[in-house]
Amino acid sequence: MPALDHVYETPVEEGVLIKRYKRFLADVELDDGRALTVHCANPGSMRGCAEPGSRVRIRDSGNAKRKLPHNLEQIRAGRTWVCVNTAVANRVVGSALARDAIAPLAGYTTIRPEVADGAGSRLDFLLEGDRGRCWVEVKSTTLKSGREAQFPDAVTARGLKHLGALAELRAAGDRTVMLYLLGRGDVDTFRPAWTIDPAYAEGLARAHAAGVEIVPVRSIITARGVGAGLILPYDLAHV
Repeated sequence: MPALDHVYETPVEEGVLIKRYKRFLADVELDDGRALTVHCANPGSMRGCAEPGSRVRIRDSGNAKRKLPHNLEQIRAGRTWVCVNTAVANRVVGSALARDAIAPLAGYTTIRPEVADGAGSRLDFLLEGDRGRCWVEVKSTTLKSGREAQFPDAVTARGLKHLGALAELRAAGDRTVMLYLLGRGDVDTFRPAWTIDPAYAEGLARAHAAGVEIVPVRSIITARGVGAGLILPYDLAHV
């Protein structure tokens, strides 16, 4: 069994997607015949993995106080399950960092989540230890073209701001890493989505030239949860 960094607290149920709408809502019909509206924790377009009729995996959050207690966790795109719950990404990466499972980021003794950089941004992780300080920003990706994972699937001014923050921290002497958790297993490389958000793609290229490291990590997706898998190569060229 593959190592899972985020194991679902409650079992998933399967069904089909009726529609995804208003960004954070999805109607599904479960295999037992129930029709539910579930929470879709994904602010992107979910291009290529939100087709009506697609197989879905949902899960009861266990929080009876929520108006929509169920989460949309995964969608089947072709032959691959895709993790579409972006809230999972930081949990997966945090666990993987703690067990030194992401080789370029292994060896730090302290892992702090959600740390302010002092200049108006809050980044996902600050790692500290004998190697010094390392800031890590995490983005969850679902978009692909061929065997290539891409980010973003919609214009992201917030993502561009984070790239600028990483570049400034690198200029100040800290190590900085842009980590993409690729939420599907049918990809072999990563590239920014130039045709969707050229400003972000250009910002990533500039940040990388300034010393910001790029670490694309392919996810392991199962019905039990999600894990951090192989580190993949990347290409920043505009094609």
